[in-house]
Amino acid sequence: MKIVFSPEHARHHPKTYMKAGSFHEPQEVPGRAEALYAGLSENGHEIVEAVDFGPKPRAAVHSPGYLYFLETIHQRWTEAGMGNEEVLPNIHPGRYMPNLPEGIVGEVGYYTTDMSAPIGSETWHASVASSNVALTATELVLDQLPEAGVAYALCRPPGHHAYKDQAGGFCFLNNVAIAAQHALGSLQRVAILDVDVHHGNGTQGIFYHRDDVYTISLHCDPKDYYPFFSGYAHERGEGQGEGYNLNLPIEKDSGDAVFLEKLKQAKSVLEAYQPDMLFVALGLDAFEGDPLDGLRVTTEGFGRIGASIAELGFPTVLVQEGGYNRDYLGANIASFIGEFEERFGS
Repeated sequence: MKIVFSPEHARHHPKTYMKAGSFHEPQEVPGRAEALYAGLSENGHEIVEAVDFGPKPRAAVHSPGYLYFLETIHQRWTEAGMGNEEVLPNIHPGRYMPNLPEGIVGEVGYYTTDMSAPIGSETWHASVASSNVALTATELVLDQLPEAGVAYALCRPPGHHAYKDQAGGFCFLNNVAIAAQHALGSLQRVAILDVDVHHGNGTQGIFYHRDDVYTISLHCDPKDYYPFFSGYAHERGEGQGEGYNLNLPIEKDSGDAVFLEKLKQAKSVLEAYQPDMLFVALGLDAFEGDPLDGLRVTTEGFGRIGASIAELGFPTVLVQEGGYNRDYLGANIASFIGEFEERFGS
């Protein structure tokens, strides 16, 4: 399996992370990608450098105003004399506050969902590089059609919490959505299977009214877990997209067996839908030792998850999302990829 990577990820190095009302040590740091890279390199995988696809693929998913915001806000924030070296919101538009204000403080709140996506001077460049990693992996799989191929995109920053016009949850550009939309230039319909511990709320939001992208998310029950406000089983899509979104919440602290049982449900839907290409939003933060403390999947469990997804046999792009225990990231990704490769096409 080819592994797509860009060292540009390290240009985003957040200094701030707020959780449950207090500041904590940042978890989404360059060391994550380094640990993943080391785990894959040690197992002899071919590393491919990402190609620059230009602005069109991200503009096909994200709004012009939001892209302008991401690209320029740090410079404008600095020029406005704001004291913090990272751009952070202190207000968000509530359910009765629909307008985009002219002032920079209001603008930051409008384009962010929370305080866990600080924007530094190089965040835009790293985010663009991350989306290009996903796009390059997609092209590698498209090039193998009609044969079923697979590629892994070592994306950082992650992307599945980014909406069309909002950053949040460590995410700025929605890598898997950009890649899926790009694939639709050549294919009729695709599916996104999100196995991160957190609901892929941004991805769901982007495709919620469409029937050419089937979105499925397995995640820790959001009743008391990020992102809190979406990821419930009754959310099935709207309008033309009704019936094309599936959420499979998992009770907190569940382990391998429960996760794999939920995955069986997702696979039955995918087998019925028969996508031309499958995108897997691959989080490793369901790990039993992850500091974000949601589920209890083991290292061996990630291998079983990888093998189970591989059984579907669809052309597949694996897009890295979360995973924050850097001591185990290398082992966990090696377990998933190793078992996936062994089962894929067999």
